[in-house]
Amino acid sequence: MPKIKDLPKHKRPREKLFEKGTDALKDYELLAILLRTGYQGKSALEVAKRILKSLPLKKLVKLSINDLSKLKGVGKSRAAAIASAFAIGKRTYMEDNSIIINSPEDAVKVVSFLKDKKREYLVAIYLTARKKLITTKIISIGTLTANLIHPRELFKPALEHNAASIIIAHNHPSGDQKPSTEDINVTKQLKKAGQILGIDLIDHLIITKNNFSSLRIEKNI
Repeated sequence: MPKIKDLPKHKRPREKLFEKGTDALKDYELLAILLRTGYQGKSALEVAKRILKSLPLKKLVKLSINDLSKLKGVGKSRAAAIASAFAIGKRTYMEDNSIIINSPEDAVKVVSFLKDKKREYLVAIYLTARKKLITTKIISIGTLTANLIHPRELFKPALEHNAASIIIAHNHPSGDQKPSTEDINVTKQLKKAGQILGIDLIDHLIITKNNFSSLRIEKNI
């Protein structure tokens, strides 16, 4: 493949971008723009094609900046540009599609699947500093006890996702929404662990088939 500068203008990714917009470019053409230059006699287009042939775009966007830099023809500088572009896209998507958790009712909607569970599930809801939902994760299955859940299991995903706060929720299949003494004690232990890490455990919800309770509202947290 000839160098990009030797291609007709309408086939050069950057010129094509200005003329027709991003929707007219294929994935490898957009990646080539981020790469800017080729590598070892290969044009940026060739390098981009080779990368996407071995790594589909969905997998490429999940790579860390260190893993990106190790790809042949990328290196640290280009990896920084690619990772930054992916991050901007991800943040924009989250802004446009984010769920805001401003109340216990909002959180209950996110974990509504717990209402029909026959066993107790503990689920964590991870939030940004602006209370936007990042992700949820099932932490444990079984009766909630201090022995069943370790703070590491709850806070490791929070650190990985840069969460500012957490809401935990678990169901009572019995239908009794009142928190047990064990529920309250576990919550207090987890809140203390979060304070050490700078991650606020803002509530613990008890979910039943037809109702819920909030330890924060009931001042048990």
